Amino acid sequence: MGFKLGILGLGTVGCGTVQLLLDSDGRHPLLEEIEIYRVGVRSLDKPREVKLPPGVITTDLETIVNDPEIDIVVEVMGGLEPARELMLKAIRNGKHVVTANKAVISRFGEELYTAANQAGVYVMLEASVGGGIPVIQPLKQSLSVNRIQAVTGIINGTTNYILTRMQSEGSSFDSVLADAQNLGYAEADPTADVEGLDAADKIAILASIAFDGGIRREDVYCEGIRQVSKTDISYAQKLGFVIKLLAIAKKLIKYPYL
Repeated sequence: MGFKLGILGLGTVGCGTVQLLLDSDGRHPLLEEIEIYRVGVRSLDKPREVKLPPGVITTDLETIVNDPEIDIVVEVMGGLEPARELMLKAIRNGKHVVTANKAVISRFGEELYTAANQAGVYVMLEASVGGGIPVIQPLKQSLSVNRIQAVTGIINGTTNYILTRMQSEGSSFDSVLADAQNLGYAEADPTADVEGLDAADKIAILASIAFDGGIRREDVYCEGIRQVSKTDISYAQKLGFVIKLLAIAKKLIKYPYL
């Protein structure tokens, strides 16, 4: 029995996903049972690195989430809307959802999980935070035997790259950012990374899992690295420190007698 996949988005992440699915050599045998049935895009004319059979690519994203032939919807289009609404429609139509969309999960995760429970399907979000590590599934598994009090980590690669080069080379923030954009490590609009928004989305997701409760994204304090200068890096080194963008979540225990 095979599984038919509907993919929403064919940008950098979408193309990478398709390439992995099409190259099953040396990978798990189950991968051979997955068929890329439909791929939704905004424009048919945009040049892409992957080749798919005629008729697979469409601009009608609604048909993908409503198609009874599709078993699993993979959302890699990014942004809040229409990604959120399309995922909800897919869930209500009895489809499992796989997403890398940290912005949607951090803000509307509870809504998606509730809909998935009602429909009896899965929402898989491993790729939304540290997908290459991975971190979400081990964090879920550890909850059965551990009481997690804090989650701390460097969870944004772009800022880590920029700060590391600033420290090792003595370069300015602007020059390293420009290099990161040219190399594809930073987006054309790097705001989400350098202002800490990406890290805030991710720690909200991790904290919600670790502390068994919804953490509201708007309650996460957020500060980026745009203001970090070469002078800051130099003084930190002299004091024996290294400047990094950390995502930190701590569970505060309230004692009833205090």
